[in-house]
Amino acid sequence: MLDTVRTFIQKEELLSKEATVIVGLSGGMDSMALLDILTLLGYRCVAAHCNFHLRGEESNNDADFVKRWCKDVGIPLVTIDFDTNEYAFDRKISIEMAARELRYNWFEIMRKEHQAEAIAVAHHRDDLVETVLLNLVRGTGIKGLRGIAPKNRKVIRPLLSVSRDELAQYMAERDIPYVFDSSNNDDYFLRNALRLNVIPLLEKLNPAVKDAIFRTAHNLAQVENVYNAAIRESLENIVQNDKIDVKALCKTPSPQSILFELLTPLDFTPSTIIDISESIDAEPGKIFLSQSHRVIKDRDYFIIDRLSNNETFEESILIDSQEKELTSPLPLTFSILTMPVTIERNKRYLYADLDLLTFPLTLRKWRKGDWFIPFGMKGRKKLSDYFTNQKFSLKDKEEVWILLSGEDIVWIVGERPDERYRITKDTLRVFHGVLEEDS
Repeated sequence: MLDTVRTFIQKEELLSKEATVIVGLSGGMDSMALLDILTLLGYRCVAAHCNFHLRGEESNNDADFVKRWCKDVGIPLVTIDFDTNEYAFDRKISIEMAARELRYNWFEIMRKEHQAEAIAVAHHRDDLVETVLLNLVRGTGIKGLRGIAPKNRKVIRPLLSVSRDELAQYMAERDIPYVFDSSNNDDYFLRNALRLNVIPLLEKLNPAVKDAIFRTAHNLAQVENVYNAAIRESLENIVQNDKIDVKALCKTPSPQSILFELLTPLDFTPSTIIDISESIDAEPGKIFLSQSHRVIKDRDYFIIDRLSNNETFEESILIDSQEKELTSPLPLTFSILTMPVTIERNKRYLYADLDLLTFPLTLRKWRKGDWFIPFGMKGRKKLSDYFTNQKFSLKDKEEVWILLSGEDIVWIVGERPDERYRITKDTLRVFHGVLEEDS
């Protein structure tokens, strides 16, 4: 057992020699075996136990057990108590997710405090097999089918090279006590149901099914390296400034795979990603939502936009003739110039005849029905039609502000001024507005 784990640690480069490591210790068979093995291999172990208070007195008994054991064998122990139910309720997440967040966040704090190289947890080969089946049942990509990685940042899993049965034999030979979590026999939980009911049925079809699944997961881990390299290369040509080039996307061997890898980390569900993929030829304007982002279907792009928790800025801002600067909602500066003035052609600049303006001016978001006379033209044009002609995306439209004199638009800020307020030979004073670069 020791040689198997030592070889695995070296092969996967999990730990340097004699490193300090935080060991997640529940008191169960797997974690007790992990602590003993790493100690015998010469690593300086600091045991870390979390009491989630989810199993009543049983949780407290587990905490007492690990305290006694670590004291008897002389291994440093740190402990913490969590109100897991309250944490889950406050964040509207499952108990399992809450316990995971609490555990790993605290482990990382302990790792830094003890200047440890890594956090070791006791997942073994059977856990990997169960994870593959669990992900398969829920629906997954290649990453899910490879199971559990030996290393994820600072979290390492040295026991992935051994099975549950091998650990049980090791514990019996070493005569090491451990506690049993009664919830492991509750097949209400999907993972337990797979372990207790599904895997035994599969073993009737193939007694070596767990070994077969483990080998498949290992092979897929190698395939994933090739897959990820291809995805990264494709994304370089497809995604620019949060825009997915639809034409470039369609030229890839699997647009849906590209979207899956790109959008899954942004909380989009597989079903939503399929909907996005099937909308490639759809009309512009469709919106797809995740908890944190949205994807907007534009003419030539899918636009990725982070959702804001802030309320939309609907207020109208009044600007008098003495106003010099605004920082919110837009960074604008104003000045009054005396003719002659050198006019610079730049969308960020406004030059308007001061004597034609009625103060205070109004700055607000554009609204349906707004119209103006575009600079250089004679007829009026609805802003909605102007945006369509200029191929504004839905996101672009949502971010448009206008500056008004009375009810008349003077400037689509950062885009185009109105013809009615242009500088002429009769102009004496100029109202000059600038949309600053950092907007």
